This record gives sequence, C-alpha cells and structure tokens, in this order.
Amino acid sequence: MGKPARNSAGFPKNRKERCRKMDLFVQTLVNGILIGGIFITIAVGFSLAFGVMDIIDFAVGEWVMLGAFTAFWFNHFLHIDPLLLLPLVILLFGLIGYLFQPVLQKVINIKHRSAALMALAFTFGLSTFFRGSALTLWGFNNRNLVTFLSEKSVTIFGVTLPALRVGATLFALIVTVLFMVFLYKTKTGMAIRAAAENRAVAGLMGIDSHRLARLVYALYAGLTGMSGIFIGSIFSVFPEMGVRYTAFAFFVVVAGGLGSFSGAIAAGLLLGMIASFVTVYLGGAYVFLILFFVLYLILLFFPKGILGKGW
Repeated sequence: MGKPARNSAGFPKNRKERCRKMDLFVQTLVNGILIGGIFITIAVGFSLAFGVMDIIDFAVGEWVMLGAFTAFWFNHFLHIDPLLLLPLVILLFGLIGYLFQPVLQKVINIKHRSAALMALAFTFGLSTFFRGSALTLWGFNNRNLVTFLSEKSVTIFGVTLPALRVGATLFALIVTVLFMVFLYKTKTGMAIRAAAENRAVAGLMGIDSHRLARLVYALYAGLTGMSGIFIGSIFSVFPEMGVRYTAFAFFVVVAGGLGSFSGAIAAGLLLGMIASFVTVYLGGAYVFLILFFVLYLILLFFPKGILGKGW
C-alpha cells in the first residue's frame, strides 16, 4: 500500500486540509456568535416595543442607519472616535424616540382603523422618508467608520478575531444584561413587562401604559441607534443599509416569538450564526433566501417562536 501524500512539513495533506476546514468552521461559528450579540441589542428593544405598543416598526433599520451616520459625521468633523460617542448616541436617540412616540401613538389610535396596519403603513412611510433623505443628502457612496479597534485583533482559545467585533459584542452584551436587570429587578421594569404581557390588566393595576410606551420607545431608539455605530464600524455606512437590518429585526422578532424577550435573544444569536455560515460557505447573496426558509420552518413547527414563549 502506498503511503499518504505529505507536505513539506511532513504531515499528511488530507490531515492538513481537515485542520484548515476545522479552523474555518470554528472561526465562522465564533464570528456568527459575535455578530449575533450585536443583533441582540436591536432585537430586545424591537421586541419590547412590539409587546408594549403592539407595533412592528418598519423604520428600525433606518434608526440603525441614522445612528451610524451620526457617529460618522461626528468623527469626520470633530475627530471623535465613534466608540466614545456611544453614550451620546444612546441619549440623543433616546430623546428623539421619547419625543416622537406620541406622534406614532396618535397615528395608531385613529378610530375605526387597525392599530397594527396603521403602524405598519406609518413606519414604512417613515422608513422611506429617512432613506430617501439620506440618499439626497449623502449620496450612494459607502463610508468607513474607523475606530481605535479597527485594525487590531485578539486571540481567544487559539482563534484570531477582530478586536472590534469582540469589543462590540462585549459592550452589546453588557448593555443587554443591564437592560434585562432593569426590566426584571426594578419597579419601572416590572411595570413595563406587565404592560407588555397585558395592557388592559396593567391599566387596572394603575400602570400608566402611555407613559411607559414613551419610555420603551426611547429605550428602543437609543439601543438601535447605538447598534448602528457597531454595525457601521464592522461593515460600512451607506443610506440603504437600513433595509437589511429591518429584515433582520423582522426575522428575530418572529423567530423568537412575538413579545418574547428571551426568544429575541436566542433568535438574535441564531441569526448571527446563520448569516455567518451562509456568507462563508454559500455566499452573501444567499443570506436572505436561507434566513426566510429557516423562518418558514420555525413558523411551521414552532408557531410561538423557537422557545415557545411568544404570542
């Protein structure tokens, strides 16, 4: 019997190939988890807004886009590192969301109309307006959002990873944990969860659902705008980037179960891993095809979401 072919280092070629494939698999898996961690910050706020207000915000991707552009222009004109702008963007977009929510509430409260359909129509129009305005003001060109972590890398358990993705995921997870502590350990957070579960019962208990809705929308807008900084730093910033993340948010909320916070977290991680594996092994053009096929299977076998806790 002939001996297996060997490379210059003396190792069998098929063994080297298996190691290379395994390294690629691990790298893709870890990258998927890292990206999924960032999606979670969008997913939790998006799911919470649906639970309290009964709306699916089609402008979620545009909040991401505007957050990325806000950081880009601050960086461009004032030379402030985008990561140092995170507190500012959270506060700025939170304030915008707090002031804007009554306008949205007035639209969905129009008598003799379906609140869900009115919200979809209004936020779709808002999305189109934001995207068109961004294209008019800033054109079609992609822009790079450079941070002090952009060119650095870290090695974790033998896997080399971009430092920016690791840092973004850690920060996103810390924010998410703090957000969940707020929801489950504070009086206001428990009131928000009660309103998300059943607004009518929460109202009978003396909970002001309108005031909470403004707070929830402010939190949602702040978290989503913050996510735009991370996404713009890892990928690129351009006016039409929001369409992609609106579709991602829709996938997360439906796959995780409408109104389920834990389901949104699980679906965010699933989304990151699917997007990572499909991009590496099949190509980026197939991401949405595979995502919505997976969503179809989830709805077919788990109509209440992957954890069975949704509506």
